[in-house]
Amino acid sequence: MAYWFLYGLLFLLSCDASLQRKKTPVQSLARGWGDEIRWVQTYEEGLSKMEESNKPLMVIHHLEDCPHSQALRKVFAENKDIQRLTKEFIMLNLVHETGDDNLAPDGYYVPRILFIDPSKTVRGDITGKYANHMYTYEPTDMDVLMENMIKAKILLHSEL
Repeated sequence: MAYWFLYGLLFLLSCDASLQRKKTPVQSLARGWGDEIRWVQTYEEGLSKMEESNKPLMVIHHLEDCPHSQALRKVFAENKDIQRLTKEFIMLNLVHETGDDNLAPDGYYVPRILFIDPSKTVRGDITGKYANHMYTYEPTDMDVLMENMIKAKILLHSEL
């Protein structure tokens, strides 16, 4: 009788452990940058949707464990004006580099944000305020990022 009790107890413990493993949350494509934003999964998907919609593509390169990326992500996600402006873009955040060297015009560093217009041109003329890392933004640079988002929209309509 004691064996049946121990067997039943072990069975219940193993079931409880398997249920706990299933409760781990699935990471969304937002990765903390804004859950209300429609994110594309890959660069190729972003290019395709950009052509279909005639909206510019905004690519955010970052790393999950980078303190600079984490700080920028927090401010980006909390900024209601930027979150609202993202509706005018195809949005992609990448934690891995693509094979396209055009997405690293001044080097491979994070965080960096680039804009691509529907003609598949990386807009090298839309930069942040730093000469050594032209496409990086600090948490205090949200006004510069917002201006650049507006500039990307205006250039799209005036050049195409």
